[in-house]
Amino acid sequence: MKYTGIKKLYYSISEVSKITGLEQYVLRYWETEFPELKPAKNRAGNRIYTNKDIKLILHIKKLLREEKYTIEGAKQILKEYKPEPDGGEQLELLTIPQKRKIKDEEIRQDMIEVKEFLEQLLAKLEQ
Repeated sequence: MKYTGIKKLYYSISEVSKITGLEQYVLRYWETEFPELKPAKNRAGNRIYTNKDIKLILHIKKLLREEKYTIEGAKQILKEYKPEPDGGEQLELLTIPQKRKIKDEEIRQDMIEVKEFLEQLLAKLEQ
Protein backbone atom coordinates (compact mmCIF):
# COMPACT_ATOMS: atom_id res chain seq x y z
CA MET A 1 0.00 0.00 0.00
CA LYS A 2 1.16 3.48 -0.75
CA TYR A 3 1.72 5.81 2.20
CA THR A 4 -0.06 9.07 1.50
CA GLY A 5 0.69 10.86 4.76
CA ILE A 6 -2.89 10.50 5.98
CA LYS A 7 -3.26 8.26 9.01
CA LYS A 8 -5.76 5.46 8.46
CA LEU A 9 -8.30 4.97 11.20
CA TYR A 10 -9.56 1.57 10.04
CA TYR A 11 -8.04 -1.40 8.26
CA SER A 12 -9.72 -4.27 6.41
CA ILE A 13 -9.03 -7.87 7.38
CA SER A 14 -6.84 -8.31 4.30
CA GLU A 15 -4.74 -5.29 5.28
CA VAL A 16 -4.43 -6.58 8.85
CA SER A 17 -3.44 -9.97 7.48
CA LYS A 18 -0.57 -8.36 5.55
CA ILE A 19 0.49 -6.14 8.47
CA THR A 20 0.55 -8.98 11.01
CA GLY A 21 1.68 -11.81 8.74
CA LEU A 22 -1.31 -13.92 9.79
CA GLU A 23 -3.89 -15.62 7.63
CA GLN A 24 -7.41 -14.17 7.63
CA TYR A 25 -8.91 -17.37 9.04
CA VAL A 26 -6.53 -17.13 12.01
CA LEU A 27 -7.73 -13.60 12.73
CA ARG A 28 -11.36 -14.73 12.57
CA TYR A 29 -10.62 -17.72 14.84
CA TRP A 30 -8.83 -15.55 17.40
CA GLU A 31 -11.97 -13.38 17.59
CA THR A 32 -13.84 -16.43 18.87
CA GLU A 33 -11.14 -17.28 21.42
CA PHE A 34 -10.16 -13.87 22.77
CA PRO A 35 -13.05 -11.71 24.00
CA GLU A 36 -10.79 -8.62 23.97
CA LEU A 37 -10.50 -8.89 20.19
CA LYS A 38 -13.75 -7.59 18.76
CA PRO A 39 -13.25 -5.51 15.62
CA ALA A 40 -16.20 -3.37 14.60
CA LYS A 41 -18.08 -4.06 11.39
CA ASN A 42 -19.06 -1.58 8.70
CA ARG A 43 -22.49 -1.31 7.08
CA ALA A 44 -21.61 -4.08 4.66
CA GLY A 45 -20.71 -6.38 7.58
CA ASN A 46 -16.97 -6.37 6.90
CA ARG A 47 -14.56 -6.24 9.82
CA ILE A 48 -12.80 -2.94 10.38
CA TYR A 49 -9.75 -2.99 12.63
CA THR A 50 -8.29 -0.04 14.53
CA ASN A 51 -4.64 0.49 15.46
CA LYS A 52 -5.55 -0.73 18.96
CA ASP A 53 -6.97 -3.98 17.50
CA ILE A 54 -3.81 -4.54 15.47
CA LYS A 55 -1.57 -3.98 18.48
CA LEU A 56 -3.63 -6.52 20.41
CA ILE A 57 -3.32 -9.02 17.54
CA LEU A 58 0.46 -8.54 17.46
CA HIS A 59 0.58 -9.08 21.24
CA ILE A 60 -1.48 -12.29 20.94
CA LYS A 61 0.76 -13.45 18.10
CA LYS A 62 3.84 -12.86 20.26
CA LEU A 63 2.33 -14.79 23.17
CA LEU A 64 1.29 -17.76 21.03
CA ARG A 65 4.08 -17.97 18.45
CA GLU A 66 7.19 -16.59 20.17
CA GLU A 67 6.56 -17.22 23.86
CA LYS A 68 4.77 -20.53 23.13
CA TYR A 69 1.75 -19.95 25.39
CA THR A 70 -1.34 -22.04 24.88
CA ILE A 71 -4.54 -20.21 24.03
CA GLU A 72 -5.70 -20.65 27.63
CA GLY A 73 -2.37 -19.32 28.92
CA ALA A 74 -2.54 -16.34 26.59
CA LYS A 75 -6.08 -15.59 27.82
CA GLN A 76 -4.74 -15.43 31.38
CA ILE A 77 -1.94 -13.04 30.35
CA LEU A 78 -4.39 -10.85 28.41
CA LYS A 79 -6.52 -10.32 31.52
CA GLU A 80 -3.70 -8.08 32.77
CA TYR A 81 -2.83 -6.60 29.36
CA LYS A 82 -3.04 -2.82 29.18
CA PRO A 83 -2.69 -1.54 25.59
CA GLU A 84 -0.23 1.29 25.07
CA PRO A 85 -1.81 4.63 24.23
CA ASP A 86 -2.10 5.18 20.50
CA GLY A 87 1.17 6.72 19.40
CA GLY A 88 -0.35 7.78 16.09
CA GLU A 89 2.12 5.81 13.99
CA GLN A 90 1.06 4.44 10.65
CA LEU A 91 0.99 0.67 11.15
CA GLU A 92 1.54 0.00 7.46
CA LEU A 93 5.10 1.14 8.03
CA LEU A 94 5.63 -1.73 10.48
CA THR A 95 4.90 -4.44 7.95
CA ILE A 96 7.03 -7.42 7.03
CA PRO A 97 8.73 -5.88 3.93
CA GLN A 98 10.60 -3.50 6.25
CA LYS A 99 11.89 -6.45 8.26
CA ARG A 100 12.84 -8.18 5.04
CA LYS A 101 14.99 -5.20 4.00
CA ILE A 102 16.98 -5.59 7.21
CA LYS A 103 17.29 -9.30 6.57
CA ASP A 104 18.51 -8.67 3.01
CA GLU A 105 21.22 -6.36 4.34
CA GLU A 106 22.31 -9.01 6.85
CA ILE A 107 22.44 -11.65 4.12
CA ARG A 108 24.41 -9.31 1.83
CA GLN A 109 26.95 -8.65 4.61
CA ASP A 110 27.25 -12.39 5.33
CA MET A 111 27.87 -13.06 1.63
CA ILE A 112 30.63 -10.43 1.52
CA GLU A 113 32.29 -12.03 4.55
CA VAL A 114 32.09 -15.49 2.95
CA LYS A 115 33.55 -14.13 -0.30
CA GLU A 116 36.45 -12.50 1.57
CA PHE A 117 37.08 -15.71 3.52
CA LEU A 118 37.13 -17.78 0.33
CA GLU A 119 39.48 -15.31 -1.38
CA GLN A 120 41.88 -15.53 1.59
CA LEU A 121 41.69 -19.33 1.56
CA LEU A 122 42.35 -19.42 -2.19
CA ALA A 123 45.31 -17.07 -1.78
CA LYS A 124 46.81 -19.38 0.89
CA LEU A 125 46.33 -22.44 -1.32
CA GLU A 126 48.06 -20.72 -4.25
CA GLN A 127 51.17 -19.99 -2.15
